[in-house]
Amino acid sequence: MNRSIPFVIIVSAIIILGSFTSSDENFTIGKDTPVWQVLEYMDEPSPNHSMEDTSEEQIRQGYELITYGKTKGSNGRKARQQSKHFKCISCHNTVKEEPDLKVSDPQARLVYAEENNLPFLQGTTFFGIVNRTSFYNGDYQKKYDGNPRIKKSYKDLREAIQLCAVECAQGRPFKKWELDAVLAYYWSLQFKMGDLGFSDEEFRKIRNAGDKSDSEGIRSLIKSKYLQAAPATFGITPKDAKDGFPGITGNPDNGKRVYDLSCMYCHEAKKYSMYELDDDKMTFQHLRRHIPKYDRYSIYQVSRYGAPSSAGKRAYMPQYPLEKLSDQQLEDLRAYVDKRAKGK
Repeated sequence: MNRSIPFVIIVSAIIILGSFTSSDENFTIGKDTPVWQVLEYMDEPSPNHSMEDTSEEQIRQGYELITYGKTKGSNGRKARQQSKHFKCISCHNTVKEEPDLKVSDPQARLVYAEENNLPFLQGTTFFGIVNRTSFYNGDYQKKYDGNPRIKKSYKDLREAIQLCAVECAQGRPFKKWELDAVLAYYWSLQFKMGDLGFSDEEFRKIRNAGDKSDSEGIRSLIKSKYLQAAPATFGITPKDAKDGFPGITGNPDNGKRVYDLSCMYCHEAKKYSMYELDDDKMTFQHLRRHIPKYDRYSIYQVSRYGAPSSAGKRAYMPQYPLEKLSDQQLEDLRAYVDKRAKGK
């Protein structure tokens, strides 16, 4: 699956959608104009994770840290592996994964993932992460309550990165130069104006606001086009796992999407897990037997609560928020498991 983008990003505004009528005759906006550049022009305060300068070397290092968990420093020496258990891309995409950036819709995201050859993961994509205003939202605040980093990470991307490195990836914190490299890479993934789906009328409004007479309105218009924070709501298992979620009928065809794009992404050939999944009938029979048992092999249990580490290993399975895997999709997965277990 090709989920990454080139690590050398050249920010440009070549394809012109319109120009600001302003005293700054050199300021134009095109599809490739970074959203933050326009917001700051409209007097939006810079975020606390802004960077004065980024280099191609930093972006490359950040890309490698996110993708491989290690990179070389400026001195040519290899840095120590950040985690023995996970890479950042174990749980996060690095490209657009929602067809509508304004909405968190697990089914729309699943279909989009299939259409674009993307995995269907627990974490939120890093695409546009620097455009968000908060991190570890919703029930993640409860999950990590008591961790000294959680309150800091809510409004601080640097702290959120470190929390993820230590708690989620079960690894070491990034060194300062590594953290700067990761941030540089994230900045290369920021939204461009062409990503936001403006109508012609909306873009004309932006074009005619170069005198900043309605800078607040323009900022609000731009920010209305994408979620400022990724919501996270933790679900529960059905009261009776044998019967499943009441009133929901599973669709095995949609369940196949979940299995192929999510389950297999981590479990095929034990890529990120000690538990191996494949397309063999016996594998599905094993999964079906454990559905009502509320154990580490139950699709209900591990999807809603995750699976703890075992056998002295720190690796574990993260849970899926409802925004990433709905109850309907869980029933779809069950229907697919049942179908395959019967040899169909």
